[in-house]
Amino acid sequence: MRGAIGLQAISSLPSTSAIFELAAREDVPSRLVELNKSKWQLTHGPFGARASKLPTLKTPNWTLLVQGVDLLDAATHELLKQFRFVPDARLDDAMYSFAATGGGVGPHFDSYDVFLIQTSGSKRWAISAQRNLDLVDGAPLKILSDFKPAKEYVLEAGDMLYLPPRYAHDGVAIAGADCITCSIGFRAPKKVELARELMDRLSEDLADRIDEALLYIDKNQTATDSPAQIPDALHAFAHEALQAALGNKLDLQIHLGEYLTEPKPEVWFEASDKKVAWSKIKSIRLDAATRMMFDAQHIFINGESFAASGADAKLMRTLANERELLLSDLVKASVGARELLNEWIASGWCHA
Repeated sequence: MRGAIGLQAISSLPSTSAIFELAAREDVPSRLVELNKSKWQLTHGPFGARASKLPTLKTPNWTLLVQGVDLLDAATHELLKQFRFVPDARLDDAMYSFAATGGGVGPHFDSYDVFLIQTSGSKRWAISAQRNLDLVDGAPLKILSDFKPAKEYVLEAGDMLYLPPRYAHDGVAIAGADCITCSIGFRAPKKVELARELMDRLSEDLADRIDEALLYIDKNQTATDSPAQIPDALHAFAHEALQAALGNKLDLQIHLGEYLTEPKPEVWFEASDKKVAWSKIKSIRLDAATRMMFDAQHIFINGESFAASGADAKLMRTLANERELLLSDLVKASVGARELLNEWIASGWCHA
């Protein structure tokens, strides 16, 4: 889409120097991708002072990537909000890449939806819906071994390209102004990964729902002339144990909500012991790093769950959707809701 983001809006987004500063931080995931004599190299940050850790700006064929910038830059956080037409459960983060002339990360595919926004300079994108997604053996990156571009686009500042999952693409920076691209990524958990995560969480509270002393007893087992055969009763016992471990549908919903709102490992909140007088609070907004969602019976925030119903549930859903509560909303809060909001403010999850 040409001119998807206005030039005034993108002018407030991170510059080249800001991206280098982020790449030097311990709490920001960053990577350096270089193409040297047809060989790809990958180095993980932080990179410290640019002059000593990164190639010079005149050196071609390298790219610097920094992730989670929406949590660190207010303008990027506002940009990410424009993509909330997709449920928050799928929205992940904003990544920036600075690419020197000829720089890129090679032909590849992502397993999730991605919006590519050019915020400075120009980049040539070759794309393909090819089915062959075989990768180069031994490469430090997931580079397609047989990329066959079908279409090509040159993105200028403000332009945006959307790519669905598993759509092959290759972006290369064009000489000229600094080439900066913002990638808006989405979560796309695999079934096996989600099942493993939920089973791990369910197993943690298994002892609360299952008597650990309940052993398999085969008091009705008669003498057998086929000792190697697994008894039907043991099959049934194993099935019952698994069903008990899975819990009920409500257990699963709670664990899913807690998982989806769990902060990333590099995220931390600045707690405060400052007492906030409720009568002086004019609005409450979520911290940029706070993940808050809800279902029909619960509110989920930063990996924790709370049963919610009635007017308080409506209030908390407004906070989750709008990421802010105004004074007109706050006057409706019950004593319990106010106490909870005060706890979240003290934890740094919200700000008044």
